[in-house]
Amino acid sequence: MAKRIGILTSGGDCPGLNAAIRGVARAAYVRMENVEIVGIAGGYSGLINGTYRTMERQEFSGILTLGGTILGTVRTPFKNMRVIEEDNVDKVASMVRNYEKMKLDCLCTLGGNGTHKTANLLAEEGLNVIGLPKTIDNDIWGTDVTFGFHSAVDIATDVIDRMHTTASSHGRVMVVELMGNKVGWLTLYAGIAGGADVILIPEFPFCEELVTEAVRRRAERGKAFSIIAVAEGAFRDSDANLKRRERRVKMEEMGVRSTAELITKTIEETTGIETRLVVPGHIQRGGSPSAYDRMLSTKLGVHAAELINKGRFGYTVAMKGDELTENKLSDVAGKTKSVPKDAALVRTAVSMGISLGRQAKEING
Repeated sequence: MAKRIGILTSGGDCPGLNAAIRGVARAAYVRMENVEIVGIAGGYSGLINGTYRTMERQEFSGILTLGGTILGTVRTPFKNMRVIEEDNVDKVASMVRNYEKMKLDCLCTLGGNGTHKTANLLAEEGLNVIGLPKTIDNDIWGTDVTFGFHSAVDIATDVIDRMHTTASSHGRVMVVELMGNKVGWLTLYAGIAGGADVILIPEFPFCEELVTEAVRRRAERGKAFSIIAVAEGAFRDSDANLKRRERRVKMEEMGVRSTAELITKTIEETTGIETRLVVPGHIQRGGSPSAYDRMLSTKLGVHAAELINKGRFGYTVAMKGDELTENKLSDVAGKTKSVPKDAALVRTAVSMGISLGRQAKEING
């Protein structure tokens, strides 16, 4: 009897998804006999609606370098999973029923925090589930790195690199808004790698006056331009007690759409220096995975196949140091890995004279 492995990709796309799919499939074919891979279209939406097909072995060739996901992906918020909406569909019951209809022995879910919460929910419902940590935010608890992150860092760094030449040519301040609603790993890595002068991330609510002062000091030292890297989820210290939705409403009342736009406006009005906002947006998610992410995705995919072969379910694969490992879905679900205030990379930034919009003593203790 064939062993049937379902695979779905959920949440935002990123480089490395196809490489991970390939890693799971090819390792499964090598390690197990009579394997069938069932591709579920559009993430959990496909599992809810029963949109799937048994895939052919050749479909996993030629996708190592391909960005995006051959299975398609849809965001299905975890908070709505147990909510019966207007379509009158019990999502959890439908997913369990379709898992059984597909005659799956295991389901592999590739995704971020929301994906892992739903994966844990399904495991609690008695399904055999293995998770793989995908997100450009690098915010999944229990793993040092997620696939997609390093590719996004490379792209974001390239954007900042390109801003240097145009900023220096025109003597401008360039504010670069990078992805990261809840955590600042991407902006911190790319900001340091790209030589940003100011880095603003959600973990460190910033003081506007300190940001403008950093720009002004550079100008006084004869630096004709400045580069500011801002995570989209960064916020002012004066708004630290507000919820995210409340901060968004406050921004709208001020006539700006984002923190990065507010910073751009504030710097130009306060310093008189021409300031421009750059938003690379979904460029950070697109294109071919980096060599590092191809390797990482493959390794994590192979480890997932090994867990399936051993019958070890209810886990998500992970990297700790140089070692492949796994964590219980129940331990990972609902946790976010934020940038610690004492992170080595934070100390590196401060030691380099990069402003984080806070007093150095507040960061270093």
